[in-house]
Amino acid sequence: MFAPLYFRVSRQTALRISIRTAHSGAKLLPIPPELEVLATPQNNSEARSWIASFRHKTIPKVLVDMSFSRSSGPGGQNVNKVNTKATLRCELDADWIPPWAKPALKKSSFYVSSSKSLMITSTVYRSQSQNVDDCLQKLHNLILTAASDSVRNETSEDTKRRVVAHEKAAKERRMKEKMYRSATKQSRSGKTPKNDD
Repeated sequence: MFAPLYFRVSRQTALRISIRTAHSGAKLLPIPPELEVLATPQNNSEARSWIASFRHKTIPKVLVDMSFSRSSGPGGQNVNKVNTKATLRCELDADWIPPWAKPALKKSSFYVSSSKSLMITSTVYRSQSQNVDDCLQKLHNLILTAASDSVRNETSEDTKRRVVAHEKAAKERRMKEKMYRSATKQSRSGKTPKNDD
């Protein structure tokens, strides 16, 4: 079950190593369809179904690189002793990040162009584990927003009919206003409109 280890580790550490290698984490998240651009209604439908399945998942810690440092802010002397600030780095080329969302992610303030990755930090909580969870939640929301913004919803027939009716009513209203304004100007000038009889 375990790979042979040439150095001595505790049973708990060995179990943790074997779990990480057995479950890479990518299997826990839905793999997005390989769509660079959402051009057709079928592409939008595939993207919508991926978004629906990704929305209720949490990003496992094994898919990102985490680092910790001392945090500023509330906490008194605890701030000087404990590394509570969490910094998350995620490669943009990860296979679980949808390709159609990558251009939007590159424009976000969390994108680091030198390493082609996303970097998110959290110092909200005094606890390191809560800051890790906050970073993972921020990453999840960022990817979900970037993926959802590219998806176009189909317009229903009822909505199309209402838009046409509104445009027609607006055009009629504009024509009535123009005729009223024209009549007002003609009455001020004292001229009567010419009839072509």
